[in-house]
Amino acid sequence: MNKIFKSALVVMMVAALVLSAGCGGGTPEPAPSDERESYLVGTEPTFPPFQMTDEGTGEIIGFDIDLINAIAENQGFDVEIQSLGFDGLIPALQSGQIDIIASGMTITEARALEVQFSDPYINAGLALAVLEENTEIESVDDLEGKIVGVQIGTTGAILADELLDEGKIDGVRTFNTIDVVMMEMVNGGVDAVINDLPVTIAYINQQPGMIKIVGETLTSESYGFAVRQEDSELAAKINAGLAELIESGFYEELIAEYF
Repeated sequence: MNKIFKSALVVMMVAALVLSAGCGGGTPEPAPSDERESYLVGTEPTFPPFQMTDEGTGEIIGFDIDLINAIAENQGFDVEIQSLGFDGLIPALQSGQIDIIASGMTITEARALEVQFSDPYINAGLALAVLEENTEIESVDDLEGKIVGVQIGTTGAILADELLDEGKIDGVRTFNTIDVVMMEMVNGGVDAVINDLPVTIAYINQQPGMIKIVGETLTSESYGFAVRQEDSELAAKINAGLAELIESGFYEELIAEYF
């Protein structure tokens, strides 16, 4: 398991941007602005450590939330966080209910036809998880005849459907949130879960001795913030803020805090 955790820390780095990050710490001073604009940010808060709900305060917290807040401060605008179901985020963005998606959303060609993504802010991939005591499943090759659990609207769900079409698994069970997916596996309702690697690691840390990752990382994926296709100015602000936070060292501090 130590090798898996070390590998996870490697894949959870922004690709080329982080490699050029400068030294020094702290958040840069916010850009000057006579009138601060305010944007509504949609997120699905059951995806730790990227976004989750603080049990004590009820506040939505996490890596994505801290990062978009820091970008907003750097670029001189305000954000208000709203909780939405993951599969409702893109429709909410397109209809104007929200202005930004900050929810561990993988950049895909299909989604890029519907939204405009920022530069990637983290690299991750899909992992296969089973119960700790499971010795039968060691990789995707062992899923024949098995039921796989996934979260609705995710790339894990897309991959599971592909495996089903190819006859490599026996069925897919889809749930609204990843915590319910994991609990379904613990309760014996599914044999394995396909989910984003860093989030799966977070659940392993929360429930030690219950869940483990098996096999190799299934895909290499990048997360991005999303705005409407026509909101190129907002996308440029997000990209500029992200670049400055990387250069200042704030991004690396955030990575160290959460991962």
